Amino acid sequence: MGANDIGVVVVSHESAGTIGECLQRLLAARDVFRIVVIDNASSDATVAIVRELCARDERLSLVVNADNVGFAAACNQGATAFAQPWIAFVNPDCYVERDTLSRLVRHARERPGAGLLGVEMVDEAGVVDPNSRRSDPSLADLLLRFGRRDDLYLGRDPALALQLVDAVSGALMLLPTGLFLRLGGFDEGYRLHVEDLDLCRRVRDGGYEVLVANDLRVVHVNGVSSRRRPLRVSWHKHRGMWRYFRKFEAPRGRSWTAPAVWVALWLHFLLGAPGLLWRARRERAQRGAAP
Repeated sequence: MGANDIGVVVVSHESAGTIGECLQRLLAARDVFRIVVIDNASSDATVAIVRELCARDERLSLVVNADNVGFAAACNQGATAFAQPWIAFVNPDCYVERDTLSRLVRHARERPGAGLLGVEMVDEAGVVDPNSRRSDPSLADLLLRFGRRDDLYLGRDPALALQLVDAVSGALMLLPTGLFLRLGGFDEGYRLHVEDLDLCRRVRDGGYEVLVANDLRVVHVNGVSSRRRPLRVSWHKHRGMWRYFRKFEAPRGRSWTAPAVWVALWLHFLLGAPGLLWRARRERAQRGAAP
């Protein structure tokens, strides 16, 4: 085992459309020592695709959960398999280049105080995902600004190879395995979404930096499995934001803040639900009409 060796956790759920390409790229990547896929009760061909790849490369292993335990719990489950000095969490719809993770490790080793690192995420058309560089969300501030959140997304500083941020996209995160274990891993109270913001917050609270590598880009085919159940995903996202608020913001707020935020948060969910259902129905119709 070398100082640059990386263990990769991939959590899958209904990921048949992208998991094969994702894993083949990870297996071809430099310094990737082992990959563990934790499947959260997929009903499509995800498990069969991963098993076929496992038979070709002993560095890849698969754990199939009988139930969907959530993203955070599955990440922690996969992390227990590693003794490598670096751990990366990569979504099954992310396509890394051969040197993406090795260069990310090099950045971390050359930067004193580096804790958690991410990369610039782009979609298949090359459009940058603003979630690549984020500031801490404040639900109380969002309430006072009537939901405007433009300042949550930080622009790219072209002068910096490594840019200091509050949070990076949870689609790809790398950090020292020892630090991840000292922090207790992901907070399993989050089911889906916001657990990445929580981990970045705890890394910073522990005295380490959260950084995005501006010289590294990864294609993220965003939300492949989430499109099937958009209302459920939205519910978990709102529930996660409420948990994040209670952990980090509510203890410092005024007595009226928490009730007001709770009402505004769930009103936002209810008002957005019809649009989510309509878009999901339209996408299903379009897939059905495709030749």
